[in-house]
Amino acid sequence: MPQIYINPHIRSTFIYLHDTVYWVNEILLFVILSLYDILVHTNTFLKKKGKMTTASTQALNGLRDLSTLQWYFVPLLALTFYVYTIETKKAKKTGNWNPLFAGVTLFGADYLNETLNGWILNISGRSALWTAPGPTALRTMVGWNIEIVFMFAILGIIYYNTIDEDKNVKILGIPNRWFWAIGYSAFSVCIEILLNKGGHLIWEYPFWNRSFKGIWLIFIFGYFWFFAITKFVIEQDSVKKKIAVISILYGTATVLNIVAGVVLGWIY
Repeated sequence: MPQIYINPHIRSTFIYLHDTVYWVNEILLFVILSLYDILVHTNTFLKKKGKMTTASTQALNGLRDLSTLQWYFVPLLALTFYVYTIETKKAKKTGNWNPLFAGVTLFGADYLNETLNGWILNISGRSALWTAPGPTALRTMVGWNIEIVFMFAILGIIYYNTIDEDKNVKILGIPNRWFWAIGYSAFSVCIEILLNKGGHLIWEYPFWNRSFKGIWLIFIFGYFWFFAITKFVIEQDSVKKKIAVISILYGTATVLNIVAGVVLGWIY
C-alpha cells in the first residue's frame, strides 16, 4: 500500500491546532463550570430582575467619568510603564519573554472576570458578585477601578519573579509554582476581606462572602485560576501557543463586552 507524504510544516500546523483547540475547550469548560456553580447557588439570576442594591446604583453613578481622575493616576501609570519597560529590556538581552507573557495573561484573566461580573449584574438586575462603589480616580467597571487595574497589570510579573525557573522545585512538598499560586491567591483574598470590612468592596450574595463556603469560591474563581492560567501560558513550548491562549482571554472578554454594550445595551 503506497504511503501518503505529508509536508512536515502541515503536520506540525495540524498538531498545533489540535493542541490549541484542546486547551481552548479546557479553559472555556472551566469558565462555564465556574459560572454554573455560581448560578445554582442562587435563584436570583433565573427569576425576574430585582431591585438594584445601593452599592450597585452607586457604582453605576460616575462610571468611566473622567472628571473623577486624580493626579496620583499619573505616577501609577508611570510605575506600570517602568515595570514593563524594565522587563522588555531584560527580555531583549536574554530572549526570555515569559515575564511579559505572565503580566499580560494574568491581566487578561482579570479582564475576563470583570466582564463576567458585569454580566451577572445585568442578568440578576440586582448586583454583581463584587462591587466597588467607593471613591476612586476612575471607575472602569462596577467592580473594577483604575487602582485595581494597575495592580493586576503587574501582578503576573510579580508572580513570575517569585517562582523558580525550575518548575520541579518544591516548597513544603508542593511544586513551587503551585505553592506561590496558592499563596498569592490566599493573600489576595485576605486583602479583599479587609476591603470588604471597610466597605470599599461590597459582596451581596450569601455564596460570595466572608463565610467558609463563600471564601473558597472567591479564592478559586476570584484569584487562583488567574495564576493557574498564567502558569499554563509560561510553560508552553512555543510563542504561538502562548499568544493563542492570551488571545482567547482578551478575545472572549472583548466579544462579551461588545455584545453587552452594543447589542443588549447593558451598562457595567
